[in-house]
Amino acid sequence: MEKKMPIATIQMIEGRSEEQKRRIIERVSQTLAEASESPLEAIRIIIQEVPATNWGKAGKMAKDLGR
Repeated sequence: MEKKMPIATIQMIEGRSEEQKRRIIERVSQTLAEASESPLEAIRIIIQEVPATNWGKAGKMAKDLGR
């Protein structure tokens, strides 16, 4: 049976540094490779950055909460 390429999509509020994103990709890739018993080379990570003005918390826009 052919193994499929594991893909993880991570959504984050914008503002993380390139180094932070690099560490996230590295650690999530390692964990997903172990959990799926797939080679690290087969793992794909997609980071989707959400603009700080496009999210909310507790029924309110984040910018209205001072975020």
